[in-house]
Amino acid sequence: MTEDAIVSLVSEHTFGIWFLIGAALVFWMQAGFAMVEAGFTRAKNTGNILMKNLMDFCIGTVVFILIGFSLLLGEDLVGFIGKPGFDIFTAYADFDFSNFVFNLVFCATTATIVSGAMAERTKFLSYCIYSGVISALIYPIEAHWIWGGGWLSQLGFHDFAGSCAIHMVGGISALIGAKILGPRIGKFNRDKSGKVTKVNAFPGHNLPLGCLGCFILWFGWYGFNGAACTSIPQLGSVFLTTTVAPATATVVCMVFTWIKYGKPDVSMCLNASLAGLVAITAPCDVTDCVGALIIGAVAGLLVVFGVWLLDYKLHVDDPVGAVAVHMMNGIWGTIAVGLFATTSAPGNDSVKGLFYGGGFHQLGIQLLGFVTVASWTAITITIAFLIIKATIGLRVSEEEEIVGLDAMEHGIASAYSGFSIMDVSNTMTMDVNENTNLGTESYEDASNAQKDAAVKVVSAVPKDVTGMYKVVIIAKLSRYDKLRKAMNDLGVTGMTVTQVMGCGIQRGAGEKYRGVEMDATLLPKVKVEVIVGNIPVDKVIETAKKTLYTGHIGDGKIFVYDVAKVVKVRTGEEDMQALLDVE
Repeated sequence: MTEDAIVSLVSEHTFGIWFLIGAALVFWMQAGFAMVEAGFTRAKNTGNILMKNLMDFCIGTVVFILIGFSLLLGEDLVGFIGKPGFDIFTAYADFDFSNFVFNLVFCATTATIVSGAMAERTKFLSYCIYSGVISALIYPIEAHWIWGGGWLSQLGFHDFAGSCAIHMVGGISALIGAKILGPRIGKFNRDKSGKVTKVNAFPGHNLPLGCLGCFILWFGWYGFNGAACTSIPQLGSVFLTTTVAPATATVVCMVFTWIKYGKPDVSMCLNASLAGLVAITAPCDVTDCVGALIIGAVAGLLVVFGVWLLDYKLHVDDPVGAVAVHMMNGIWGTIAVGLFATTSAPGNDSVKGLFYGGGFHQLGIQLLGFVTVASWTAITITIAFLIIKATIGLRVSEEEEIVGLDAMEHGIASAYSGFSIMDVSNTMTMDVNENTNLGTESYEDASNAQKDAAVKVVSAVPKDVTGMYKVVIIAKLSRYDKLRKAMNDLGVTGMTVTQVMGCGIQRGAGEKYRGVEMDATLLPKVKVEVIVGNIPVDKVIETAKKTLYTGHIGDGKIFVYDVAKVVKVRTGEEDMQALLDVE
C-alpha cells in the first residue's frame, strides 16, 4: 500500500469516527434545549419541560425508523420525496448505520424547538402527537429536498447544517403552534374590545439553568456544524465561524439592550448566543471571518427585534424566545449564504455570494428555498395542529395551567421538592364526588342554599351597609384572575393577595409517583384581603360568591370584619369577647 493510500485510509477512518462523535454532540444538545426551556419558564412546569425534551427524541427515533429515514434518504422520487423502505429491518448487514444515527439526531432537534414556544399550556398527549408528525413527515420530506438529492439540492441550494432545514422549520412550527394555542393566562392585558393594552413579563425561574443550557448548546453546535466536514482545514474554518458569529451576536445584543433598556439584558444575551449559532449554521462552511462577524451582528439585533415583534405586534406568547432565535435567524442564515459565501473558505469552490462577486444567482436560489420550505412547513404543521385541536385538544384547562403541568399532567409534586418555600408537594387536583357536587354549575340557576354551601360567608353585615370593613376571601388559584377583574369592575382596586395552602371537606386528592401513593391533604389557595369603604359590603360579597362559584362545596370562603370594632379591641377599648363576636 502506498503512502498516499495509507494517509487516505487514515483520514477516511478519522473523519468517520468524528462523524459519529459529532452526532453524539448533537444528541447532547437535547440536554441543552431542556435546560434552556426549563430555566426560562416557571418552576411548576419544569418536569413537563424535561419530559417533553426526553420524549421528542424517543418518539422521533421510533417514527424515524419506521418512515422518516427512508423519506429523507431513500431513492429519490421526482425530486420530492425519498422512496419509502424498510432496509433497516430487511437488509441490516448492509445498512448505513452512521448516516442513520447522524440524521436522527438532527431530526430530533427540529421537533424540540417547538416545545419552548408552546411551553406551560400544551397538553402532553398533543405534544407527543405533533412531535411525531414533525419527525415522521414534515422534516424528512423538506430535508430530502435539501440533503437527500431532491430538487433544491439539484438547483444548488446550500444549507450546510440546517439553518433552513432544521431551525427555520422548527421556528415556523413554533410560531404557528403558539398562535393557535394562545397566550398563557395573564401574558396580555386586554380592554373590553379585546385590544391588548399591556404585555406582562414572566421571568424564567432559574437563570443559571438557562445559562448552562446555552453553553451546552454552544458546545454541541461544534458537532452540529462540524460533523459533516471532510478535511482538517474545513473543520477548522467551521469551528472558527461557529465561534465568531455567536460571540459577535452576544456582544451586539448586550450593547443594544444596554442602550435601549438602560441595563444589559442577561436572558436576551443568552438567546443572542443561540441566534448567532442558528444564523451561521447554513453558511458556516462557505463564509470567512468577516462574513461570520456580520452575520452574527445582524443576528444579535434580530433576536431582540423578534421578541419585541411577537410581544407587541403579533401578540404571540413565546416563553423562551424560540421563534426569534430559530425562525428569524434560520431565515437570516439561509439568505446569508447568498450574500457572504466565498471560495476562499476551505472546500468551497463553487458557491459565491453577492458580496463576493457571485451576483444574484445564489441569492435567488436561497430565497427560493426559503419560500418553498417555509410554505411546506406552514401548511403541513397548521393542518396537524388544527386536527389535534379539533379532536383531543391542544391546550390544558385553566386550572391545570394555573396549578402547573407538573402536578396536573404528570403527578409530580414539584421538580424542586427539597427546595420548596411552602408545601407545594400537595398541589393536586380536587376530587369531584357526591360529597362536594351541588348539582349545578350555573350561579344563576343555583338556590341560595347551594350558593351558601359553595361559598360560605362568615359574619355577613346587613344589606346596603357602608363603612370600613375588611373582607377576606379564600379561593382556588384558578379563580383568582376572574376574582381580581370582578373586584376591579366593581370599583375595588386595593387588595392584598397571599398564596396559601389548605383544604376543606374535599381533603385533597391522592396521586401516585412510581406506583406509590403520595399523601396529599393540602391544596393551593389564594387569600385576597380587601378594605371596603364606600362600596356596600353585600355587593362585594355577592360579586365574590358569583365569581368563585363552580357548583361544589369548598369553592371558597368569605370572612367580613368590622374594622372599627377590630381597632377598638386592639387598642384595649373593648374586651376580647368583642373580637370573638366579630369573627
